[in-house]
Amino acid sequence: MTEQEIRSMADVTPEMMTKFAEGTFADLIGLRYTEMTPDRVRGEWIVKPHLYQPAGIQNGGVYCTVIETLASIAGAIWYGAQGTVVGVNNNTDFLRAVREGTLFAEATPIHRGRLQQLWQVVITDEQDRQVARGQVRMQNLPKRD
Repeated sequence: MTEQEIRSMADVTPEMMTKFAEGTFADLIGLRYTEMTPDRVRGEWIVKPHLYQPAGIQNGGVYCTVIETLASIAGAIWYGAQGTVVGVNNNTDFLRAVREGTLFAEATPIHRGRLQQLWQVVITDEQDRQVARGQVRMQNLPKRD
């Protein structure tokens, strides 16, 4: 799949996005997309030793990456053909240490305006406990003619 083929985010399926992300940082951490709509984007990944920090737990940078990635994709889907979106702030809180298992993330909108969007992303474990949460503020960049 080429970047040209993925221009219309509204038509992209989770499988297409996972394939398009091959070779990127999201692929390196094992992020798989499971739902993509203008109102929610979900993904999941398996915690593995190459994602640990020295203390033997999931590195917080992985949480930041997943939060930024899902919020940005969600914002782009919602903004659609009006232009592009860019992240301008990512605030992530780490709530629970994780050493193994599958983690699930869900991005939902807090605010979607003419010039900015704010998305919340919650990461949970297999027992549905929150392990991290974050929010990403994005700037909407209208398409130039």
